[in-house]
Amino acid sequence: MKTAIIAIGGNALIKKGEEGNIYQQFANARETCAKLLKVVEMGYDIIITHGNGPQVGHAIRRHENARKIFPPYPLGMCVAETVGSMGYMLQQTMQNTVKKSKVVRKDTVTIITQVVVDDDDPSFQNPTKPIGQFFSKEDIEKIAKAEKWAVIEDSGRGWRRVVPSPKPLRIVEKDTIGDLLAKGKIVIACGGGGLPVIQLEDGTLDGVEAVIDKDYASSKLAQQLDLDELIILTSVDKVSLNFGKPDYVDLDILTVAEAKKHLKDGQFPPGSMGPKIESAIEFIESGGKKAVIASHENLVEAMRGKAGTRIVR
Repeated sequence: MKTAIIAIGGNALIKKGEEGNIYQQFANARETCAKLLKVVEMGYDIIITHGNGPQVGHAIRRHENARKIFPPYPLGMCVAETVGSMGYMLQQTMQNTVKKSKVVRKDTVTIITQVVVDDDDPSFQNPTKPIGQFFSKEDIEKIAKAEKWAVIEDSGRGWRRVVPSPKPLRIVEKDTIGDLLAKGKIVIACGGGGLPVIQLEDGTLDGVEAVIDKDYASSKLAQQLDLDELIILTSVDKVSLNFGKPDYVDLDILTVAEAKKHLKDGQFPPGSMGPKIESAIEFIESGGKKAVIASHENLVEAMRGKAGTRIVR
């Protein structure tokens, strides 16, 4: 069996222009799981990872707005809250999808995944990870002033809140995830990039207020488990140079050397395509066989080498 991590974005469940209610998210989960099942039918054992950018932004905003009634959860607990709810959504939907298959007979299991980070990571002083909904510049300026948010303009789509996003060092439940994969389970792990924790001097863990990028966490898990393929799904069909400009160029293949050069030249912003490119580079340089960045819609074609951008040595 071939093995792959397939990293889906939180935007796969809340699509552009949608309110993001739970019925829409379940409907989108059904579309996503139907494509994931086709990958399993192609002969893959898979680990599904997912982002939670829209969901965790909504969760922490709900807590902030209700703080006069209930004590609000900090960011780390909001990550855990959404990882649990999204894991339930994807696990149940994947189970239902498999049940209708005439080919696949696999259980699906969700692992709440802790990810060790460095408490001195520079991102704690320089937040870069967009979460939550999009705002106009005028609206977010008012909220940012009142709530003391750090904000950025996100890839021409609007303005968003940004929070710390430290780099993952180690996946705590790596062995458990690997054991489940070896037993033929469809595993959902590193939800939301995982729950960020630091390791104390006595070896115990403690949560921190941050969101880990799911692409970095997916790459780290793929490296630690020595998996074959890393598939990173996003909202665009291919990686582009001069994205959003009239002279943009879509890329079918991107070498590691080219990717590093374009990163240095600022082609891939840190809050957007940058983490995906860096994650793919790390995976390939660590010995990974195949790394692809593609749209959610083109997952199956990307697995067949007919869509997306492939990062190669």
